[in-house]
Amino acid sequence: MVNQGYTYAVGKRKTAVAQVRLYQDEGPIVIDDKLIEDAFPYSIWQQVINEPFTVTSTQGKYRVVAKVRGGGVNGRAGAIRHGIARALSEIDDGKFRDQLKKAGLLTRDARIKERKKPGLKRARKAKQYTKR
Repeated sequence: MVNQGYTYAVGKRKTAVAQVRLYQDEGPIVIDDKLIEDAFPYSIWQQVINEPFTVTSTQGKYRVVAKVRGGGVNGRAGAIRHGIARALSEIDDGKFRDQLKKAGLLTRDARIKERKKPGLKRARKAKQYTKR
């Protein structure tokens, strides 16, 4: 991976999968050929994506190019965050790994939507019970 000029990682959250390339030079965060401000217009989503850089105090030191497939906006933001954290943990022989692990950013959030059960309206919602 050293010869490529970037570090590659895959991040996942709910049903979203993000392929993240982390370049060693300064630059913007580009997601699906759009700047982060255009792809994720709300600041909360941008904060989620930038969280690995905030934890490691490396804001603006790396350029990110990401492709995201599946899921909704929150899942996509979480998948990108997971991918960036994984890529940062591989840089400089795991220099940031302890900080990212302590912040819980390297753990894949395994919570996904529960399947619908037969006879119910949703996964657990049933028709209201009437005694009389």
